[in-house]
Amino acid sequence: MKKFLNKQNLGSTVIRFGTFLVSILFLEIVFMFFMFHRFDIDNFTNIFLYSILLSFILSVLSGIFKTRGNIIFTSIVLLAFGILYSTQLVFYNIFKVFFSFQVLGLGDQLESFAAQAFKSIFANTLYILVLLLPFIIYVLVHFIFRKKIVYKRVKVFGYLCYVLLFVLVLFAFIFRINKTKGTDDGLYYIYNDINSINLNIEKIGVLNSYTLDVYRIIFGFEEKIVYVEEPVEEVEEEVEIVYDPNTIDTINFDKSTNNSDIQKINNYMKNNNGTLKNEYTGKFEGYNLIYITAESFSEIGISEELTPTLYKLTHTGFIFDNYYTPNVLSTIGGEFQSLTGLYPDGSILKKWRSGTNYFPYGLATMFRSLGYNTYAYHNNYYGFQDRHKYIKTQGFTNYLGCGNGLQKKMNCKIWPESDDEMMKVTIPDYINSDKPFMAYYMTVSGHFGYEFSGNMMASRNKKYVKNLNLSESAKGYVATQIELDKALKRLLDELEKAGKLDNTVIVLLADHYPYALDMKDVNSLSSYTRDSVVEVNHNALIIWNSQIEDTHIDKVCMSSDVLPTVYNLFGVNYDSRLFTGRDIMSTSEGLAIFNNHSWVTNKGTYFASSKKFVAKEEVENQEEYIKNTNAIVNNRLNISKLIVKNDYYRYLFNK
Repeated sequence: MKKFLNKQNLGSTVIRFGTFLVSILFLEIVFMFFMFHRFDIDNFTNIFLYSILLSFILSVLSGIFKTRGNIIFTSIVLLAFGILYSTQLVFYNIFKVFFSFQVLGLGDQLESFAAQAFKSIFANTLYILVLLLPFIIYVLVHFIFRKKIVYKRVKVFGYLCYVLLFVLVLFAFIFRINKTKGTDDGLYYIYNDINSINLNIEKIGVLNSYTLDVYRIIFGFEEKIVYVEEPVEEVEEEVEIVYDPNTIDTINFDKSTNNSDIQKINNYMKNNNGTLKNEYTGKFEGYNLIYITAESFSEIGISEELTPTLYKLTHTGFIFDNYYTPNVLSTIGGEFQSLTGLYPDGSILKKWRSGTNYFPYGLATMFRSLGYNTYAYHNNYYGFQDRHKYIKTQGFTNYLGCGNGLQKKMNCKIWPESDDEMMKVTIPDYINSDKPFMAYYMTVSGHFGYEFSGNMMASRNKKYVKNLNLSESAKGYVATQIELDKALKRLLDELEKAGKLDNTVIVLLADHYPYALDMKDVNSLSSYTRDSVVEVNHNALIIWNSQIEDTHIDKVCMSSDVLPTVYNLFGVNYDSRLFTGRDIMSTSEGLAIFNNHSWVTNKGTYFASSKKFVAKEEVENQEEYIKNTNAIVNNRLNISKLIVKNDYYRYLFNK
């Protein structure tokens, strides 16, 4: 003991432990300010306790070699820390979501953004250098200035001290976790109930989130389902019309299964009443449908002067005042929502892309069963993100993109390709159809980057935006939306010329907001100041027909609600329980969910990281309302994931 407590051993031990603890806390605090622009003491306490535990472990590992080996080991660890934090910074800067190892299964998704990654690294060089400071300082001290700080090997007594202190802090950490049991978004909730990389990083820090992420990938993790009754909107009419539920009685949720996940889904479905039919059910029965998922479309790019067609479609007919487009890992997450009526998760997008799942309610499948001719188009590479595989699960058999036929009709050698040109060359395929038709489009003209020198659509329409009092990126974005506007004008003109405008419905939703714009640019285009968690996702939804009277829809809604809404409007026979989205026109309470488990209803907005609820109206028993809505949010996210993961529809329909 006396030998261990000499100055050299004691100093070496303190320096070893202090190096890691100070470095980790520095990185976490800096990252917190860089990304969230605030310091949360409750979250920092979580980070502090974990940092002590990790520092103990690293101190032991850095003491098993001789002095030089210990210094090299510490240098490697600090460099790795700098890279891990920088990865999160750059990834978020591109996608506006944090990195999880689950997305490594989407390899081409990451490769396609390599150029943007280099731009992001260059733009954030100063931030990255700050995150590398612990490594840089350590190297300067030990290798350049040759300071003689001797890292002695840890003796047996030293290990015992480490173990004792580690156990004490571990008990404090476990006590803190269990103390939050039963509270929404507390530590217990993070570790046991949900899996959200965005929420994890805000609540428990970057390194702890990486640890949790790896653990759950190796050992698996299923979020809990708490059965709660979902609220419905209050009906103000004195005489209420009784509508039947949008369900199919012959579906059997009591089928035998040995799969525990499927049993969870069955139990959830049996406790789910679905949505009711309503006054809009079948309103567009027999009409033609043009269904568009528009790349980076946002209401902030719409103006009466520059995009008159988009302005017309969003300000007449159905006008959705509280619609949101949750951003979940770029286009693949957005298109998943628009085509399935489910909510995406990074862990299931690889399986979705494989095209092996059975989707009975695919757009082409449903409309072809009604006697429609169906078509699908994309004006970029047809196989990007395996679109040619998952589009088949929606029932499309004649999908055209650049590379499998569309390049013979339009110019696919520019970037990005033109939505207007795609519309011009594809409308003739169906405009004279002898049957009702349904055409699906995934556009690309709105894709970032928004520099005039590297974006053909931005440079093509530069003359319309050059005098706007905006940044170059904001101007470039608006210019790309002008190309989408041209495409829609051409579509409406051709439909009218063919005498089919009045019996055609245009549906357009975004895959995500233009996340390549920074918040300063977003707010320079917005009519109000938006936050970066919830309101940045506020968007316009188009469900338009020339004969609709102007009707404001105040209900909160989101991307996964669009498909079941369309099916209800077209009188499609479907079971609303099998979607996690809800028919917007139904009496179900409106809800929009975001990637860190924050949410919006007509009663208020809930920010999950701070557990702050901003009420829009008086809420009776607010605490219970928040708890109940959090359960609904978690259920819908988890059920969506389990449905895809277990190919649930194939089981249910014996396919």
